[in-house]
Amino acid sequence: MQDRYSRQKLFRPIGAEGQQMLQDAKVLIIGAGALGTGLAESLVRSGVGQLVIADRDYVEWSNLQRQQLFTEADAASRQPKAIAVKERLAAINSEVRIDAHVLDVTKEELESLLPGVQLILDATDNFDTRLLINDMSQKYRIPWIYGGCVGSYGITYTIIPGVTPCLNCLLGTMPFGGDTCDTVGVIPSAVQIVVAHQAAEALKLLTGNSDSLRGTLLTFDLWKNEQISIKVDSAKRTDCDSCGAEPVYPYLTAAGTRKAEVLCGRDTVQIRPAQPRKLNLSEVAQTLNSLDEGQVELNPFLLSFSLRDKRIVLFADGRALVHGTKELAEAKTLYDRYFG
Repeated sequence: MQDRYSRQKLFRPIGAEGQQMLQDAKVLIIGAGALGTGLAESLVRSGVGQLVIADRDYVEWSNLQRQQLFTEADAASRQPKAIAVKERLAAINSEVRIDAHVLDVTKEELESLLPGVQLILDATDNFDTRLLINDMSQKYRIPWIYGGCVGSYGITYTIIPGVTPCLNCLLGTMPFGGDTCDTVGVIPSAVQIVVAHQAAEALKLLTGNSDSLRGTLLTFDLWKNEQISIKVDSAKRTDCDSCGAEPVYPYLTAAGTRKAEVLCGRDTVQIRPAQPRKLNLSEVAQTLNSLDEGQVELNPFLLSFSLRDKRIVLFADGRALVHGTKELAEAKTLYDRYFG
């Protein structure tokens, strides 16, 4: 009864040997929101030896509905999410080493977090960061587990360099949407299902049970009572720029990364996505109007969204001007919150 991992060791696919592998493991979680907090707690309770967590944001009241580990006190003080997570996890399992980083994950930051990491878990809120994770995973041959949820919908896929298609292979063929929790909402149970699948796949990889990996891209909609498991092996491309025969890792280059820059002489940050988008500005305007959070103006060329002391101007190719700030991280957070 004194062995905190006794019930996990009794599970034969893990056993004492697998438990030791977990205690020797180092895992990186990018994002400390709904998915990130759930994954972090699950892995810490499971006995993963070292956990690295990176997130640029702070706790807000709307987070408390689904982002476990956070408290009202965290929201009131605007505690950085990574710090709040570390404090809760240390109280749950003092044996686990937890490295928390309050930062915006770009190429340089991600590369600095990778030494010794055996697995990367995606808990981000934007596709640009996922493409960065994907290329870094391929370059350094580190598996990663993609996950996302919005509304009652969830999606997850485990990517193994040299074995499975990568995220770049799947672009254009899989159901990757642009909605966000801040525009269409999310129910906690959808988060928990994605976390459960990601955490289970993580345990399989970290305990040497790769043969038990699901091997499919999983999507579900809890409200519609739908679940689809898709075999995507045929999507792997030999000419893929990220994982093909001659990879160039496009999302690690200046041309392939999202660009955020402060405009000279203006209290404005310009954001350009890694890949040009084709947005229907009328549909975006309808979604923003339904939030009743700010004033939306639309013309044939751009959309303007005035939000408290900020104004975001969005163009159909995904480029945006965030007026009212010179902070790159703040501008990126606003962009990802409303435009995915």
